[in-house]
Amino acid sequence: MKAIVVTDEAAGTAGMRLVQRPEPQPAINDVVVEVCASGFVPTEMAWPSTWTDRLGRDRTPSVPGHELAGVISAVGYGTTGLSVGQRVFGLTDWYRDGSLAQYVAVEARNLAPLPGDVEFTVGASLPISGLTAWQGLFEHGRLQAGHSVLVHGAAGAVGSMVTQLAREFGGYVIGTGRAGDRQKAFEFGAQEFVDLGNDVLEDVGGVDLVFDVIGGDIGKRSAGLIRAGGTLVSVVGPPEQRPSDGLAVDFVVVSDRGQLGEIVGRVRDGRLRTNIGNVATLDDAVAALNPTERITGKTIIRVRP
Repeated sequence: MKAIVVTDEAAGTAGMRLVQRPEPQPAINDVVVEVCASGFVPTEMAWPSTWTDRLGRDRTPSVPGHELAGVISAVGYGTTGLSVGQRVFGLTDWYRDGSLAQYVAVEARNLAPLPGDVEFTVGASLPISGLTAWQGLFEHGRLQAGHSVLVHGAAGAVGSMVTQLAREFGGYVIGTGRAGDRQKAFEFGAQEFVDLGNDVLEDVGGVDLVFDVIGGDIGKRSAGLIRAGGTLVSVVGPPEQRPSDGLAVDFVVVSDRGQLGEIVGRVRDGRLRTNIGNVATLDDAVAALNPTERITGKTIIRVRP
């Protein structure tokens, strides 16, 4: 099968190569999915799991990409709840070969049924962005109606999902980003926007929840905006500065079949819009994942025409 592999951590995405690899075989409780579309997160190149196994041993050449949508082609021993020929979407294990390939082996529990009226490219764009937003807002951020929510990177793949879900559940959303992101952030539902290059972040005043996908200086300054009892949620590692009278939470997203169902149901009925910036074929994936200009939104690789 065709697959994208990486071998050199220092090279990052520039070290990606399209190669031929053996098709995977399903282990116990696995399914093999014929991948129709795959998502990719650039920060994967900095994750230890991209380069080593759980015991710290080198596992390169490894296949990156952990979001997928496709059709089950084989079922492993003991697997229940899914069947050959079924459309699915979800996350692959961080420490196993990923979805930038024609086939991938995945634990069945990490997948959810993909309704027939949802395109594979849309399905592949949902797992990391959608689950990160859902878990960050509801499990870790304790969002309640009436809360003010500061969403960093509001025009991006995760931030646009956070914005839409926060609005649906009664939050007041203040988005942040570059000046060119303003209109897109408003289109996804932000009620105010802070241009991080020209506006003063602290002019926002106090907020109940900060959803941080940036970190660094912005993350540290955001901690000072949290009201008493509020929460700073980070997906870029432990916050360097903690709120004086609130919680600071960092988390790694996990697959959840029920939450995937909630997310795709909202896409079907129009409550959620996905944020796809570019779609490319597997043959063109190396170039697409090494863009020469900034792309807002997810890059999706269409693996099966």
